[in-house]
Amino acid sequence: MSKEAGAAEDEFNKAIPSSIRVANADTIPSGTKNIQFFRSMLFQIFVVGICAFSAPGIWSAMNGLGVGGSQSPNLVNAANALLYAFMTFTCLVAPWLTNAIGFRWTLSLGTLGYPIYAAGLYANNRFGTTWLIYVGAITCGISAGFFLSVEGAIATGYPEQHKRGRYIATWFTFRNFGNVIGGSISLGLNHAVNQRGQVGYQTYLGFIAIQCLSCLFALLLSEPEKVQRDDGTRIEASRGIAWHTELREMWRLMRSKPILLLSPLFWYFGWIQAYPGTFLATYFTVRSRALGSLMSAIVGTLATWLGGTLVDIHWAKKRQTRAISTYALIAMLNSATWIWAVYIQNEYRFTLPVLDWSDQAAFSRGFGVYMFERLSWGLVENYIYWCIGNLSDSPGDQIRYSSLLRGVETAAVAIGFGVQAVPTALIATASINLGLWFFALPFSYYATLKVVRKFNELNKECGEGSGVQVTQA
Repeated sequence: MSKEAGAAEDEFNKAIPSSIRVANADTIPSGTKNIQFFRSMLFQIFVVGICAFSAPGIWSAMNGLGVGGSQSPNLVNAANALLYAFMTFTCLVAPWLTNAIGFRWTLSLGTLGYPIYAAGLYANNRFGTTWLIYVGAITCGISAGFFLSVEGAIATGYPEQHKRGRYIATWFTFRNFGNVIGGSISLGLNHAVNQRGQVGYQTYLGFIAIQCLSCLFALLLSEPEKVQRDDGTRIEASRGIAWHTELREMWRLMRSKPILLLSPLFWYFGWIQAYPGTFLATYFTVRSRALGSLMSAIVGTLATWLGGTLVDIHWAKKRQTRAISTYALIAMLNSATWIWAVYIQNEYRFTLPVLDWSDQAAFSRGFGVYMFERLSWGLVENYIYWCIGNLSDSPGDQIRYSSLLRGVETAAVAIGFGVQAVPTALIATASINLGLWFFALPFSYYATLKVVRKFNELNKECGEGSGVQVTQA
């Protein structure tokens, strides 16, 4: 570490005590019998999960219909590019807002833009209005950056280390349930529409109603220092950190090896998000898109639980073995999926099919590759957040890591949707997806090793103390 970085870290450590310290066991409950349910770790994950379901989950449900259920992909792809451009900025400033108003109010504020975006899609679908889509994209981008950073910090920083994979899977299950509900509603309304086109406007009314409730759900969250973990440990949150101290700490983390090694994987994860929805809208009928929205949520949920279980459950004694084995599975599955996707896409650029489930032979090939893309996407999503979760045991650090890496992700998503809005040939996009994945592979492998070492350091640090621990946020 450079002298400058070391000095910045020393100053930060003076302002904030060490990330893990032993507290007086007499002042903290030693068992689960004294834990209040509304302060429990499980309840906090339920709250952030319900918010993830009702805000970004429903947003994902709309995009799971194929670029927001629109007939033309270009308009919504352009709006999404604008949304993610604003989100990139607010992701990076989220730690300052959280430091000022706390996790609970930041989470609530972060939900406010989502129903406006859905209203824009409704107005465009029913009346042909375009301006409200762009207004919704801007407002959603501003608020969603705060939401995505703080929800990630809660899901990875609140839980105990040995439960993080499963708690992350629980969080993503709630988010994917938004797609399950949205896809079920849309499939019920559009099951008879066996041609390409736009989804019925009635679909959006239910989406808007659900998203309007998310800001109230967020207020049920407990601040870190009030949370009671199952093992009796508490999270102590520091507030009122000077903005320049926060800035120096962000700069230090930005140059750290874990961030640099994980950045290519986050860029890949962001970039690929524009492709599946555009693929679905281009080649599938309305009812097939609705089915895709539903099934992608189910497959994504199974993928996140598979990833969370593989890194948490002690099927292998060494955590390094579990981490590298999970990484190997993800690497093989993603590689095979994108090779298959490029092959199928190259065929479709000449045949230009209209795929509906009434023709099972043709439908199953295109739909199958779409499902494997969602399966691979879910595994990568759980894995990258598990990596973040083991870089630090502090929600304060977690929101910094989450903000930096989600900033990388959202910048990639903005460019990905922008490129797709031009429009760009899907064979080019699929090929870039494949190239980015193979570029990210070696970096993510070394990031995995780095994260496991960090986890072992935290375990050793915890083991040196006795009694009940307090995690500094």
